[in-house]
Amino acid sequence: MAEDERNKIYLDHRVALAGIKWLAGRLPICSSCKKITNDDGYWGQIEAYIREHSAAEFNHGICPECAAKLYPEIIKKKDKNE
Repeated sequence: MAEDERNKIYLDHRVALAGIKWLAGRLPICSSCKKITNDDGYWGQIEAYIREHSAAEFNHGICPECAAKLYPEIIKKKDKNE
């Protein structure tokens, strides 16, 4: 009985590992735009590459520095109201 239980746990573990995607090694990324080359040498968005090569998912926001640079009129208005 104990051996059957060990075999079941081992098989469950193998099934779980088979479903995991790993990213490892160096990722060829542009220093400027942050695009990344895929396995065929084409440049694309880093989010797409990571999504295809891992189980990661993305949600997007905007950091305060980028918000100030991209939307200065909104940030100035917000600062005045605080």
